[in-house]
Amino acid sequence: MADVLDLVAVTVVRDGNRLLDEVTWTVREGERWVVLGANGAGKTTLLQIAGARMHPTTGVAHVLGEQLGRVDVFELRPRIGLSSAAFADSIPPHERVEDVVLTAAYGMAGRWRETYEELDHARSADLLAAFGVQQLAGRTFGTLSEGERKRVQLARSLMTDPELVLLDEPAAGLDLGGRETLVRDLAELAGDRRSPVLVVVTHHVEEIPPHFTHALLLRAGRVVAAGPLEQTLTGENLSATFDVPLDTWMVGERWTARLRQD
Repeated sequence: MADVLDLVAVTVVRDGNRLLDEVTWTVREGERWVVLGANGAGKTTLLQIAGARMHPTTGVAHVLGEQLGRVDVFELRPRIGLSSAAFADSIPPHERVEDVVLTAAYGMAGRWRETYEELDHARSADLLAAFGVQQLAGRTFGTLSEGERKRVQLARSLMTDPELVLLDEPAAGLDLGGRETLVRDLAELAGDRRSPVLVVVTHHVEEIPPHFTHALLLRAGRVVAAGPLEQTLTGENLSATFDVPLDTWMVGERWTARLRQD
């Protein structure tokens, strides 16, 4: 299988702080990854590298076969779907939901003077319907609930038929019902072989959807463990990642973790 992401000894330094420290990570076609770590572990920075929104200070990062620093990132970015709180904040609150999805075709956060074909409008409508929010197409983004915004962003992330989709804490801020609905949607997406490679960042193992295949654990910008989910998501590795003694197990197709009771 081809490498979708290939990071070798990637370090990111900002204002004297090491946000990532010698990270080596490979993601291949057909894989679905979850990235876990505490606040400040470097998860969002890692996704910025993977999304061609940031360059490493040192090390080499290949994204979809292109080396960052030697490729026009504005040509690379449309091949990557991205959903994050930071991007949601950049969407004008008066933007119509249909246009929030549609403008992904140009890599923009707001409608301007660009033109779209009927095929683009049809794909936007189909994606909103796929995530159960087609009735919101005429609403403005600023009037949506947190759960509705997450689902609209998911639809947007698939608009360009990307080869890689990056979701930064997609369940953050959702209530229990919203979280479970989102996990169900992501499980359906992950279980479809036609879907692009998926990378989901989260703090909680309970948010890992079924059909995800691999995990990367980060602590203080460094890799604790990476590999197939069942081999990587152990109590020992999670304890090292979050610096508390944890046990982990599966209930049905879902993971859970609790403080170890000695």
